[in-house]
Amino acid sequence: MCRSRLDLERQHVGMVKYVLTAAAVYLGAVGLALLLVPAQFGVGAVPDDASPELLALMRLLGGPFLGIAVLDWMTRAVVIRPVLLANLVGFGVVAGNDIVGVATGDARDLAKVFLVVHLAFTTAFAVAVSRRVRA
Repeated sequence: MCRSRLDLERQHVGMVKYVLTAAAVYLGAVGLALLLVPAQFGVGAVPDDASPELLALMRLLGGPFLGIAVLDWMTRAVVIRPVLLANLVGFGVVAGNDIVGVATGDARDLAKVFLVVHLAFTTAFAVAVSRRVRA
């Protein structure tokens, strides 16, 4: 059965909506964790006696995470290519960092889990960016 181009485009927009929703929830959770419980979020990477300056820096990073989460949430109904591209770059850079950390053994054990998550988001956004969307 051959589907029309419009049906395929609608299906793609629907899939992208799910990816943006998942990214918004994930980035929102990371942002809140950085703001509210930075030492616990950084377990294995942040020393038990972390300086207040380090914890303040981690909290500072929570803000942009929340901002991107809101951007993803608000644009999930209207797929905007620059938002997809920004997510691809962000998740791609983080996944690259995870790969280096895991490969060299410099990353904490939990990085292996984050590597899988970040590669999945990178792949999903790469597919989304590569397809043409009218919306």
